[in-house]
Amino acid sequence: MAREKKETKDDPQPSLEKRDRRLLTFIALAALITFFGGLMLAGYAAINYKYERAPEGASDQVAFTVPKGAGLSKIAQDLEKTGFIENAFLFKAVTKLRGNEANFKAGEFYLSKDMSMAAIYDGLANGKAVLYPFTAAEGLTSAMIVRSLDDVTTLVDDDPAVPAEGTLLPETYLTPRGMTQSQLLQKMALAQTQLLDAAWENRDPTIPVKTKEEAIILASVVEKETGVGMERGKVAGVFTNRLRQGMKLQSDPTIIYGITQGEPLGRRIRRSEIDRKTDWNTYQIPGLPKTPICNPGKEAILAVLNPDETEALFFVADGTGGHAFAKTLREHERNVAKWRKIQRERGLR
Repeated sequence: MAREKKETKDDPQPSLEKRDRRLLTFIALAALITFFGGLMLAGYAAINYKYERAPEGASDQVAFTVPKGAGLSKIAQDLEKTGFIENAFLFKAVTKLRGNEANFKAGEFYLSKDMSMAAIYDGLANGKAVLYPFTAAEGLTSAMIVRSLDDVTTLVDDDPAVPAEGTLLPETYLTPRGMTQSQLLQKMALAQTQLLDAAWENRDPTIPVKTKEEAIILASVVEKETGVGMERGKVAGVFTNRLRQGMKLQSDPTIIYGITQGEPLGRRIRRSEIDRKTDWNTYQIPGLPKTPICNPGKEAILAVLNPDETEALFFVADGTGGHAFAKTLREHERNVAKWRKIQRERGLR
């Protein structure tokens, strides 16, 4: 009778079965990973398509505001609420996945409703914000400039302090919506500092003005003395001559500043006011006023640092908006008489 063959320890069959099971398990896992990976890729492709696809909509440009300090969630919600995007969650998710969450900047931007989410993101992150012009006229006091900021609706009123007189540069500034009044004033002060620093290096070394502060003070007087740009250099030349000769400047606007701090007087100056000594009345004090009497513009500052060469020591209004200049007191008195006659004919008191 034949004996049954006994299984020995060397029989390879069990090992083969285990290896086969492991292989099948690996294949199954790989298939699952591939399946779910494919689903994820397909899902991302679909999401990305929606993010990149330009929808049908109006092509008109409409201003959209990103408030200062607004995060991605707030921006996405506002975009959805205003109809620029259909899905705030989608916009937020793709923006985060692309690592662009921190790239937004505050301001006002023009968008249209036929832009893709990708184009909207690019417009907000990399586009130029809408800028609004603000013009400060030459010769205004710092208090006047601060008051005028309240008329600019795109600026945030943060109740700024009035800067020191003569520290702002009057010109036109482009400002984004949401800029604070204080930020604009800081920008105006920096603009004057940069202009004065550069101009000071190229000044006429013979002028009697010894410091940048003195230059601004004299420029403020020149600014208030004439509204005719082409005269600024000559007016600065007259004052330069008077300072060199130790003569008082005798500038009417300095009298007014001592009375009203630069606000319009609304009448002719009285004899008693000419005779009254203040820190600014250059009919009574030698040299320059204590402080600037307004914020001078670029042309007045440049005129003071490089005044016209002239022999004139006097000037008076000529009735045309400009001035009549004179080298002698006798000639000046004739010019004054002509101006008084013009005033009487015009009913000016």
